[in-house]
Amino acid sequence: MLRHEFQPGRLIAGTALVAAAVVYGGDAGGAWETPWFVVIPLVVGGLCLAGGVGAVTGLVRRRGRPAPEGTDTADHARTTGG
Repeated sequence: MLRHEFQPGRLIAGTALVAAAVVYGGDAGGAWETPWFVVIPLVVGGLCLAGGVGAVTGLVRRRGRPAPEGTDTADHARTTGG
């Protein structure tokens, strides 16, 4: 049993930041030469992708959840009888 729900947006954000850290670490360690501007699009692109995936995940989860009892599922205004 899972202890928490799966959040794909956070997984993508973490992967992008770890990739940026590996690129930066490899450059700092002398394993390869990386231009200074490479990490910026990697981080920004990863965070934008993670935000989009998180938004889609939130919409999908809201749609799959049943409406609480007593709510109007058709979004009609309720009138009181008085």
